[in-house]
Amino acid sequence: MLPLPRQLISLVTATVMVQLSTYSSAEVTAQTSILNEISVTATRVEKPLEKVPAAVGIVQQQTIQFSEPQLGLDESLIHIPGIFMQNRYNFAQDLRISIRGFGARSAFGIRGIKIIVDGIPETLPDGQANVDSIDIGSIGNMQVIRGPVSALYGNASGGAILIGSEEPPEIPFISVRPTFGEDGFQKHQIKFGGQTESFDYLVNLSDMSYDGYRDQSATEQSALNSKFSFDLDGGGRFNTVINYTDSPQADDPGGLTEQLVEDDPTAAWTRNKSLDSGEELEQTRVGFVFENPLGEQGELRVRNYYVWRDLANRLPIGATGHGIVLDRFAYGGGVQYTHKAPINTHGNRFTIGIDMDRQEDDRKRYLLAGENLGTKIQDQDEQVDNIGLYLQNEYSINETMELTLGGRYDHLDFELEDDFLSNGDDSGDRSFSEFSPTLGFRYTPREDINLYANLSRSFESPAAVELRDPDGAGFNQDLEPQVATGYEIGVKGALDDRIRYDLALFAMDVTDELVPFEIDDITYYENAGESSRNGLEAQVVFELFNTLIATLAYTYSNFEFEKFIDDNGNDFSGNVIPGVPENLFSADFSYTHPNGIYSQLTALYVDEIYADNANTVTNDGYALADLRVGYSRFFGPWELSPFIGVNNLFDKQYNGNVRINTFGGRYFEPAPDRNIYAGLTLRYDFGSQATASKTMNW
Repeated sequence: MLPLPRQLISLVTATVMVQLSTYSSAEVTAQTSILNEISVTATRVEKPLEKVPAAVGIVQQQTIQFSEPQLGLDESLIHIPGIFMQNRYNFAQDLRISIRGFGARSAFGIRGIKIIVDGIPETLPDGQANVDSIDIGSIGNMQVIRGPVSALYGNASGGAILIGSEEPPEIPFISVRPTFGEDGFQKHQIKFGGQTESFDYLVNLSDMSYDGYRDQSATEQSALNSKFSFDLDGGGRFNTVINYTDSPQADDPGGLTEQLVEDDPTAAWTRNKSLDSGEELEQTRVGFVFENPLGEQGELRVRNYYVWRDLANRLPIGATGHGIVLDRFAYGGGVQYTHKAPINTHGNRFTIGIDMDRQEDDRKRYLLAGENLGTKIQDQDEQVDNIGLYLQNEYSINETMELTLGGRYDHLDFELEDDFLSNGDDSGDRSFSEFSPTLGFRYTPREDINLYANLSRSFESPAAVELRDPDGAGFNQDLEPQVATGYEIGVKGALDDRIRYDLALFAMDVTDELVPFEIDDITYYENAGESSRNGLEAQVVFELFNTLIATLAYTYSNFEFEKFIDDNGNDFSGNVIPGVPENLFSADFSYTHPNGIYSQLTALYVDEIYADNANTVTNDGYALADLRVGYSRFFGPWELSPFIGVNNLFDKQYNGNVRINTFGGRYFEPAPDRNIYAGLTLRYDFGSQATASKTMNW
């Protein structure tokens, strides 16, 4: 796909007045609706947020899209407790997301968390996920389940993130959104959509380029995201999702030692720069979701998807470097049936489903010869199959109590066929089978108080690349999935439509925790014996005035290795699990004035982080603040919304990523200092006559 022509969609940005802060560009009536009842589908069935017997958070469209530079999902996910993100500025490594500590170990991409976009899994059958193809500019909402979710979603220990594209409005529209910032940042978008009597559509195209704060950190990416929905006779609905991403450049500046960070935080690691480390990728994803009621009590949901991904990666390994060429094809489907019928006059909802997914990777590795690929040193075909059968039953004991019981059985097959036999045949296979039960209970003594408790078990298999054997190219026959048992109690609710609160206490016992270590810049994995995770998560969203909303989120994490002696005989028992801060706090103050002025002030505090299993290296804690302001004005069917933002308002020096147990002491990746961006949204509503009463559009 050709990059979008910036000359056609670049508009002159405007300077706007600085106010206090904003939640969104939504009109005041839309802003107050943030605290109204919200339904979520995080448990695979629709349910009011307060009635779910688990820790679930949601971020809506006005927070995700408005006035953000849209570099990473972490811009809006920081409002949810229990979730910690790093690495927004290294596009070769992808955003690192952890929930309750699961995912913090990942060398690249996302581990331990199920990512689903418009009903289609972004997470591969082996448990590896990437978010580099997710189009932030057209996200409608993100739902986050915190805690074990294997009983519903299979191979994931920490939780799930469900991402849904925005719903198109009744009146067709087209909008453009150019954004410019420091360090060569440019992002341009064209979006259009609308509805007819039985068909609706949304299409978003974006083009981004970014030179980066550090050397060797530039990126370029063009993306298309589209969703088409058809209403069928009998109440059915058929959705088609088409996503395309082309990233011809995503450089990797590498990690630095503490001394190198002090000397020059903008520098890249010398070998990363000399070998031009980074990746190129192209991905196409096509998905279909069919939903249809069966009578008055049943509902059927069927999904099918296909993913093609081509990746070329230059890695700073050895004297000459390694080049990896990956050709991936993943596909799968699933069927789910839900039946609602009373039992003994009380409500009951039963859900049964099956997921079947396959991943086929053609992986080749070469020594680099300057800018070109040199001698081939690895050639193998990897195949991963995952089949999962799940059941869930929600039984209303009476008007105030509900019991949820569920479970899922998963079977995974990993197969490797070695096509490079000059160094021996490393073909092999691994199989894992796990059963993950869950039990939840909710008690609602009053309309504004929902107490809940749950007990659940989850598992997380090694990804195909994590099964790499330190003693050869085949699969590590000693590496096992990690298994987590979680206990959780919580309370949540809404008071007077002006305050929403959520408090969760949890304890988790983990066996065979997957832990990374490096040998000569290559990451391998081993199992720790036992570990524990205990914590508290709290969120309060409250309306201070009709035009001002505050969102506060706090996370306390006490995560330790209980028993862990590594392959070299080092005893780390009693040490803190690296990669997760003990205390994490965010505060957001969002203001919208009826005259169209809006602003948002966001603050984030991150406690110190251990960078290694021995707890000898720490990353200092830091506090950040971001400010965004803007103005929206209507001219008939036209809407003009200029905005300006300042990231790292107080110019703090901090590390945006910490590489766990890395080789050579290069743990740290510095993040940008204070930087400014500005842009505008220009939108036109076709056939709109009643524009005078509008305040903002999405």
